[in-house]
Amino acid sequence: MPGYIEDRWMTKKPDPTTGAKRRTARYGQGKRYRVAGIPGVKDRSFAKLEGPEGAKAWLAKAQHQSTAGEFIDPRRGQILLRDYIENEWWPRRDYENPSSEATVRTRIWTHVIPHLGDHTLSGVRTPQLAEWLVTLKATCGPSNANAVWGHLSSILQAAIDDERITRNPCRSQTTLKVPTKASPAARAWSKKQVLAVREAMDERYRLLVDLGVGAGLRAGEAFGLSLADVDFDNGRLLIRRQVKKVASQPIFALPKGDKTREVPVPDYLLERIRASLERRPAVPIELPWRDPRPPTTERQAQERAPQTHALIVTGARGGAIRTNTFYEHMWKPALAGAGVIPPPTISKRPDARRPGKQVARAVYVESRQNGFHALRHTFTSVHLDAGENVVSVSKWLGHADPSITLRIYAHMMPEADGRGRAAMQSWFEKP
Repeated sequence: MPGYIEDRWMTKKPDPTTGAKRRTARYGQGKRYRVAGIPGVKDRSFAKLEGPEGAKAWLAKAQHQSTAGEFIDPRRGQILLRDYIENEWWPRRDYENPSSEATVRTRIWTHVIPHLGDHTLSGVRTPQLAEWLVTLKATCGPSNANAVWGHLSSILQAAIDDERITRNPCRSQTTLKVPTKASPAARAWSKKQVLAVREAMDERYRLLVDLGVGAGLRAGEAFGLSLADVDFDNGRLLIRRQVKKVASQPIFALPKGDKTREVPVPDYLLERIRASLERRPAVPIELPWRDPRPPTTERQAQERAPQTHALIVTGARGGAIRTNTFYEHMWKPALAGAGVIPPPTISKRPDARRPGKQVARAVYVESRQNGFHALRHTFTSVHLDAGENVVSVSKWLGHADPSITLRIYAHMMPEADGRGRAAMQSWFEKP
């Protein structure tokens, strides 16, 4: 097989007089043994302490893997994980959805690079992952930690495809407890809770509660509902966009999953919309469509062209509502006012605008189960409890498939076991 070992310190041919090998000009300098001559394999040197045995073992392994087309030079895995991500892996990512791109980047630059970035690719092994997981689980919720673990696994898998490492320790993991997605059962609110939260909310935003519980809208969809989306004659809402934040900038985008839909709504909700519009007319708002980044092609310019829609509910200054502002300044205070969560604690911090002064900030407890989605769960619960067809409910919610609705809300379907027992009893009693 091709390949050989060269001793750089001694000549190949012995001294013609003494018969002994002679020292070369490189004697005592650098690594002594060099493995070379294997097609497609870069030469590798071995120090004296490793001896010819180390060179022979590597030569045999490289010859075998080269013949099988599986050779990966271990030196290619010596690149730092940080450098591989920043210079090779990330520049090749191509996200159509800028929101997804921003989310992935934030996770990796926050939770992966600061803790594992100074390890080499080949140096990321089970001990390093075990140490990192302790920090990850302490700083992330289960779902976010699961997503970060998945991102690291994708990075290491790409390194295998790039022939830098031979094994992905995330995928072959058997000893570590890998984070799993949290999947708490959806919980509906009682009518009393809904009315209490609505009453505790600023009058300007109470219609948002009505849209959530009366039509199953997500928060961003309620923010993006325009006057043209309300079909008063046929009693329905057209859910055609949402307001979301990308790179700190609000934009219009299609609803989650890029699925538009129609939702039949009761008369009370239409009356609430009319009353809100009488107090405060819809405001035309212009925002970029889907992607706020400057376009680089004519096609991108067309796809990202700003759109204008007359939004029914807007912020106090007349602009589109931002999700983080809504939750911190409207939603959580209303939850506390209704007794759903405890009152806030007051935190003081230096005021950047007034040196030597402090500014007070209300800090509320995190309560994911009491987010705006609780209204959507309540909408679903009411319909399922009334015996509405799950296929129709799934369509109104904008789910890709009724199986998703069943997986999330099956526990809300009333007395399913009781109806089943009654049906079987009837079947046995019939002659």
